[in-house]
Amino acid sequence: MTSQQRIVINTAAQYTRTIINVCLSLYSTRLILAALGQTDFGIYSVVAGVVSLLSFATNALVSTTQRYLSYYHGTGETEKVYQQFGNSVLLHLLIAGCLVLLFAALYLPIVNNFLRIEPERLDAASWVYAATALMLCLSLVTAPFRALFIARENIVYISVIDVLDGVLRLLVAVFLTYIAHSDKLITYSCLLVGISLFDLFAFTVYSLCQYDECHLPRVSEWNKESIANLSGFAGWTMYSTGCIIARTQGIAVLLNRVFGSALNAAYGIALQVNGATAFIAQSIANSMSPQIVKAAGQGKQARVLELSALASKYAVTLFSLIAIPLIAEMDAVLKLWLGNVPEHTTAFCRFILISCICDQLTMGLTIANQATGKIKYYSLIINTVKLMTLPAAWICLHRGLPSISVMWCYLVFECLCAAIRLPYIKVVQGLSIRHYFTTVICRIVIPIALSGAYCCLITRYVHHDYRLLVTVVGSMALYSACAYFVVLNKREREGLQQMLVRK
Repeated sequence: MTSQQRIVINTAAQYTRTIINVCLSLYSTRLILAALGQTDFGIYSVVAGVVSLLSFATNALVSTTQRYLSYYHGTGETEKVYQQFGNSVLLHLLIAGCLVLLFAALYLPIVNNFLRIEPERLDAASWVYAATALMLCLSLVTAPFRALFIARENIVYISVIDVLDGVLRLLVAVFLTYIAHSDKLITYSCLLVGISLFDLFAFTVYSLCQYDECHLPRVSEWNKESIANLSGFAGWTMYSTGCIIARTQGIAVLLNRVFGSALNAAYGIALQVNGATAFIAQSIANSMSPQIVKAAGQGKQARVLELSALASKYAVTLFSLIAIPLIAEMDAVLKLWLGNVPEHTTAFCRFILISCICDQLTMGLTIANQATGKIKYYSLIINTVKLMTLPAAWICLHRGLPSISVMWCYLVFECLCAAIRLPYIKVVQGLSIRHYFTTVICRIVIPIALSGAYCCLITRYVHHDYRLLVTVVGSMALYSACAYFVVLNKREREGLQQMLVRK
């Protein structure tokens, strides 16, 4: 199988996984919101959000482990691959143990003092806190095994497990609608822990049976050089991811303290919409990141930049295909999805999706930077700017501006970060900004503009029961046709045609 075919197959697997999980997530959230109610749903969102401030450790170490495994696969150093995986597992276990102690120490300050939780729901909030902390630790232990699948480019298996995860979450949501003699919020939290255990089992058992470098390490395997490499890279990746999560969840805390738990339901739904659709961009990153890093290990810098540009182009193309009609018909989609839509949810969702489109325009350059292993200054510059959303949002709310001002801050700083990536990668890795504009940004702007214009016309002048279907189908058809002839170049179109003919 060629590298291009592998990218297409892995992307198709992740894209299919995304569509299935989006549908499952949308229906699950509707059931959960109805079962828990806006107050308990808001409590879960804000408490779980505060705990997930520390989930950057998991995301950072997945990226770190995958980077080093892919890099040494590229150099052909099999002993290094074995060593890096073993030390990565040991490091994950150590950090998981430290997080358990940290969560225990922060319990009283967060649940009892920092968050505005109604007194009668403090016990349920405590269960949510404990369950979310346990899920975070389980995902941390699962991380190196998941990273191994990405490095091995076995994205199909990851997609299957993720779909099963979505099915289990739907079953949990259905179960909540039928129970009546227990606290639904506590039950929901405990059942989610069970799903995390399933994920851990699915990834560890298969990888132990399938891959030679996968093993349960002994403490004697601890290698200072490997740990130093992993810790250094993970530290700056952790800072980057931490800035993003602190920005996202910090806004939830600000909204909670100013407006109470009810508004957190709207923001929580917006984050779920973003999370469901952002899987599309992540599927591109997972599909192309191993090859980008392997190219860096082989010393092929031109190939690194070429694949990074393709990652950005494909990510924003596939994301916008779904996001644009969603943005246009967000109000109708939310009513169909949730029935009773919390106030401000439509505006929050639209801002989040537009911000994500802007971010995806240069998303591939982040992978190019990670491939080099030198991420210190990139992390400091790019992600510190993202974190500045939080003080800007606080200033807006402190001055008495409405809650939507927070989302304007979110959008502005997201666009700024996307723009800063270009000159940074030009200086550090020799990126041609002009070439990037002509091959990525200029090409993708055309289908986005045409699809956006179509959606605006339909929502403005068409008023009947089936308008949502007309908007979505028409927009996606117009966008797909335009993307095929404008976004893809001649070589990419020919490659796609050859793959379709073979199938």
